[in-house]
Amino acid sequence: MQEYELYVPLCDNEGREIDPALLSSLKVRLRDRFGGFTYFPQEGEGEWKTGGQTFRDRIVILRVLSSDDDSGDWFRALKTELIEQYSQSDFLITSREVEKL
Repeated sequence: MQEYELYVPLCDNEGREIDPALLSSLKVRLRDRFGGFTYFPQEGEGEWKTGGQTFRDRIVILRVLSSDDDSGDWFRALKTELIEQYSQSDFLITSREVEKL
């Protein structure tokens, strides 16, 4: 079984707030595709430096469990859409194998 985490930004690359409807729409897509998700509404903060410039990000996390073999491909395609929808230069989605006990 694979676990996917989506690090959903709350601001675009220019620091403008993301429309909350985008997050709501993403939750619906995940529920419809995988039957559910876990939402971690506590806000996280990230910071990194690239080319002498410091970037800061505010995020929330959505987690999905899937045993579908094609889930990775689905999330890769979703990532491309989310980069555009959220006006990001990248969109972090992680995957790891987990065992359901």
